[in-house]
Amino acid sequence: MSGEDLSAQVELAKKRLEEAAAAASQAEKRVAAEIEALETDLEKERARASDALEALRAAHAEELKREREAKDRVVAEAEGRLAEIEAQAGEAERRIEAAERRAAEAEGTIADGQARARESAAAWLRGQVEAIRREAGKR
Repeated sequence: MSGEDLSAQVELAKKRLEEAAAAASQAEKRVAAEIEALETDLEKERARASDALEALRAAHAEELKREREAKDRVVAEAEGRLAEIEAQAGEAERRIEAAERRAAEAEGTIADGQARARESAAAWLRGQVEAIRREAGKR
């Protein structure tokens, strides 16, 4: 092999090496750009996921708030109804006590009336007995 051939081969090898280095540099730039694009997409997706998570949290908090308010309304209504029932029960107890007093008074009045009727009947019978004795004494 001659020196010129060797020089030509070296030049050719140099040229191929430079082309390969340029291709590698281009590939590296493309990969770097692709990585950067993927990182940007990843950040966008993270931001969207974070926004969606925050929206879900807010919706959940609002739903919990509505449920608590509804529960509070139901409890307040139940407490109001309970107060009404307790008032009605108290009134019913007062009526029962009044009815019991009236019944006791009526029983007393009936007992007094019965005692007077017995006394009247006894007095009448005594009068009859006296009349019979007088009639018998005349004979």
